[in-house]
Amino acid sequence: MAIKIKKILVPLDGSENSFRGLDAAIHMARECNATITGLYVAEITKPKIDDQITPLEKTLLTNAQKIMKKAKLRSAQRGILFYDRISYGDAERRIVDVAERKNFDLVVIGARGRSAAKEVFLGSTSNFVLHKSKKPVLIVK
Repeated sequence: MAIKIKKILVPLDGSENSFRGLDAAIHMARECNATITGLYVAEITKPKIDDQITPLEKTLLTNAQKIMKKAKLRSAQRGILFYDRISYGDAERRIVDVAERKNFDLVVIGARGRSAAKEVFLGSTSNFVLHKSKKPVLIVK
């Protein structure tokens, strides 16, 4: 049974490895005529609408916007439609949750991101996503 890949989720944290994952997803998207959604997870509690944004939140959101802009440009240069999504909370759980709830066909994730020292062979986030996701996961080293 062949899986049709039309929607690819790529978690991005700004690391070189996360952009390697994006490059692999771009290649696959070109072959499958799929779209890519980049997901940045700010590991903070989601700010309330009427709360004033803190300096930490502002820094995280500014960083997320820069990462998404770079990813969108990289995808567009290769003819791929890219959507960006910013989420809040625990990165591992949010990636698995978004992949399931938004019905993505594939998750493409870099083997190690910013927390490379946590695990030797696979990053802790990619390891968690690999084992907990009900969707297919491609880990790019």
